Amino acid sequence: MDRDAFQGWLDRYVEAWRSNDRAAILALFSDAAEHRYHPWDEPLRGREAIADSWLEEPDAPGSWSAEYRPFAIDGDVAVARGESRYLTDDRTAVARTYHNVFLCRFDGDGRCREFVELFMLEKHD
Repeated sequence: MDRDAFQGWLDRYVEAWRSNDRAAILALFSDAAEHRYHPWDEPLRGREAIADSWLEEPDAPGSWSAEYRPFAIDGDVAVARGESRYLTDDRTAVARTYHNVFLCRFDGDGRCREFVELFMLEKHD
């Protein structure tokens, strides 16, 4: 995994989240991938389970924006950081901002085989 390949994966991650397209979600992860929304969670196992989880309660189109960038890469391990912003119901302001860190391990085909998300809610006045 290199910086450009990881950025491409992160961009596809955001697009899969935005589109709620099952095939796009499946393409991100290896068959036996493990995915954790929190480090202490029991992982979702397998890309089908990951896609099922993503599609269980999808975010409404246009209700959020996100941007992630590579932070560090070491062989098949990559770390990203970024922000996810959820908008107010009328879409005129940011209601919540999360600062995210993604811990990822990739297979030889560039699909994620381990994914752990860490996030912190920014306090808005």
